[in-house]
Amino acid sequence: MNFAVGFKPLLGDAHSMDNLEKQLICPICLEMFSKPVVILPCQHNLCRKCANDVFQASNPLWQSRGSTTVSSGGRFRCPSCRHEVVLDRHGVYGLQRNLLVENIIDIYKQESSRPLHSKAEQHLMCEEHEEEKINIYCLSCEVPTCSLCKVFGAHKDCEVAPLPTIYKRQKDNSRRQKQLLNQRFETLCAVLEERKGELLQALAREQEQKLQRVRGLIRQYGDHLEASSKLVESAIQSMEEPQMALYLQQAKELINKVGAMSKVELAGRPEPGYESMEQFTVNVEHVAEMLRTIDFQPGAAGEEEDEELALDGEEGSAGPEDERPEGLH
Repeated sequence: MNFAVGFKPLLGDAHSMDNLEKQLICPICLEMFSKPVVILPCQHNLCRKCANDVFQASNPLWQSRGSTTVSSGGRFRCPSCRHEVVLDRHGVYGLQRNLLVENIIDIYKQESSRPLHSKAEQHLMCEEHEEEKINIYCLSCEVPTCSLCKVFGAHKDCEVAPLPTIYKRQKDNSRRQKQLLNQRFETLCAVLEERKGELLQALAREQEQKLQRVRGLIRQYGDHLEASSKLVESAIQSMEEPQMALYLQQAKELINKVGAMSKVELAGRPEPGYESMEQFTVNVEHVAEMLRTIDFQPGAAGEEEDEELALDGEEGSAGPEDERPEGLH
């Protein structure tokens, strides 16, 4: 189906508006930012509600703003750059609002609501019927067409639907898929973060056990050294004793103490390489290689799309029929 474009002179403006809209999309809900917009420390923006949802998911024990319990804050990762965002006890309400982005959104919505062209220029025109607008979509041929093509032309035996219905369906499906893809990668990142935390805890436990053992040995040997030093000092002082009887009496006692001290058993020294932590090396090359193979599954995606289209068809089965121009029934 061929058709002429009735607004070629201003296509550049429409393209610019589309590019601007892409910059105003929240990476969480994949919709245009809703007020208020908060700016993260990494300079990326989120809807406050979306930021709060991510924060609550990462900090399930954090008390809400209206709670009587004072929370110490929490943290989560920016969905755009994975930068760690640390919040105080106010949570996302402590983040600064991005008034510039909010003003841009207001201006964008105002400009979008204004007609960019005259009424005749707002529609695609049918090339076969030059006075007819492209206002329906042929489901059989999967192309836009006009009413006369359905009544008298090449699509008279085809199934059609209103153009806005198909446009909205495909637009919504694209956004749903983007959101689903984003959610699955967020889940994958959460699994990696959880596993990293578990491994770090295991490493920290081993490190603490080794430190406790070394500290215990230091205390034990230190105490033994201190007691031995005191015993030696006592022996040196006893040797200066001028009275023979007292000297011999003290000498016997010192000899017994020295003998007892020499028999004290101390814990053995750590074996060579005790301080090494090389057993905690992780090989992630095979995992990284597997992650690089992640791709779309055409079969599964097709089934999901068919289900969505079927549901949309059931919900709007009466709508498209009622919206068709006269003569298309």
